[in-house]
Amino acid sequence: MAKKIKTAWFCTECGAESPKWEGRCPQCGQWNTMVEERIAATTSKAPLASREIKSRPVKVSEIPHSHEERIHMPSDELNRVLGGGLVTGSMVLIGGEPGIGKSTLVLQNVLSIKSRRILYVSGEESAAQLKMRAERLGRLSENCYIVCETSLESIMDHIGNVKPQLLVVDSIQTIASDAIESSAGSVSQVRECAAQLLRYSKTSGVPVLLIGHITKEGSIAGPKVLEHIVDVVLHFEGDKHYMYRILRSIKNRFGSTSELGIYEMCQRGLREVANPSEMLLSHSEEELSGVAIGVTLDGIRPFMIEVQALVSTAAYGTPQRAVTGFDSKRMNMLLAVLEKRAGFRLASKDVFLNIAGGIKVNDPALDMAVIAAIMSSNVDLAVPRGICMAGEIGLSGEIRPVTRIEQRIIEAEKLGMSSILIPRGNLKGIDTSKMKIRCIEVAKVEEAFKALFA
Repeated sequence: MAKKIKTAWFCTECGAESPKWEGRCPQCGQWNTMVEERIAATTSKAPLASREIKSRPVKVSEIPHSHEERIHMPSDELNRVLGGGLVTGSMVLIGGEPGIGKSTLVLQNVLSIKSRRILYVSGEESAAQLKMRAERLGRLSENCYIVCETSLESIMDHIGNVKPQLLVVDSIQTIASDAIESSAGSVSQVRECAAQLLRYSKTSGVPVLLIGHITKEGSIAGPKVLEHIVDVVLHFEGDKHYMYRILRSIKNRFGSTSELGIYEMCQRGLREVANPSEMLLSHSEEELSGVAIGVTLDGIRPFMIEVQALVSTAAYGTPQRAVTGFDSKRMNMLLAVLEKRAGFRLASKDVFLNIAGGIKVNDPALDMAVIAAIMSSNVDLAVPRGICMAGEIGLSGEIRPVTRIEQRIIEAEKLGMSSILIPRGNLKGIDTSKMKIRCIEVAKVEEAFKALFA
């Protein structure tokens, strides 16, 4: 019996289904995101009593333990974010802005793998373009096969012929199945193609790397179910005008999501940054006002970052507030705290704040470095060399304790800092006898100001 063809409306942002058009998606609340697509009506299901039960409940203690076999990738930073390597039979989705370096990251890794046969499916670039990129990276491999194809059925035929041990699809939004009449990149196509590739990965044990587009809001393009289908979701981010890139783990069924990898974009591809603190700090011998060094954590990885501030008299009636790499609302809150609790008159002054290196920081422990840079620029006094800080600022002007303070202190000591400002009481239970760095405990914004500029 032929299936009846009917239409439904899908949200391009979250994948929600609706029987009729709606101006606003009932699930995610986005406007004008509903698109009409043809779907095949499901056939009637068999009665419950006639179904054959193939599985049975098993006690947790009786489940046999199996060790996850991992493929060690050439990039140590990528291995760290994946949780130790690429798990066989897993499906990994890598997303990022156009031109940020997703394809470069994947290509330079797979071209360096000599022990496995790899199939690289490109739906966006020609084979000649990929050859030019491989030559620029200086990596030409005999084990990597390139095919430019957008049809899912043809891709599955190529997989059957090549029998790869690692599959790369660039990108999932360009692949379309002949079984669905909608165009490539639509909600139903992305969902169906991802489900087919997942089925192949789980049955064959071949890991699959998917490269995906992101929307203007920064989330993975396509239905939200795409992120639920895959095992690992990685975000590759950074400012295209800067050379640093950060690889974050958003979802990982085989490891921690608190790891991140840092890369530097070079002429010959992406270079791993083993110690980002040294590269994010300026090495100028001249002491300048408006510069403070904070110790921040991204995931579980500590690194030191330079905060730059410029405070000047407002040239045009309304004071300006400009922020790069930090939350502008949080900076406005810190300015209000300085105005109310520390007596700084900043309401009539322009304040510009910049996190050096193009890095975006959300760690509250950077608050003390932000206010130190602002105070330094306001009074035109440089923060003494060799001093760094970590502390969260409360609305009453108090400096609140932060997490993993011992890791922050060790990172500062490793880079040769002589002193670190930390919240009072944050050292409870920590042995500081073997530390060479001097820990200065402060409880209020006024105390931090005296410790820096007295």
